[in-house]
Amino acid sequence: MRLDEFYNPEKDREPGRSLDDTRKTKLTLKTLNKLRKYREIKKSENIEQREFASTMYAKATEAAPEF
Repeated sequence: MRLDEFYNPEKDREPGRSLDDTRKTKLTLKTLNKLRKYREIKKSENIEQREFASTMYAKATEAAPEF
């Protein structure tokens, strides 16, 4: 008896996920790359927002002349 007698290629596929399946999905390189790009974009947006807020709320260095 050989082990390949029991092999069925149709059953060699990953089973579909059901709604009550609570396992996490597998992280692929594609999804990890998307997450990395998203983090980089958010980080640059936060830096821009901080620079804008520091400019907006900075103390005035010169007093405006009064008439």
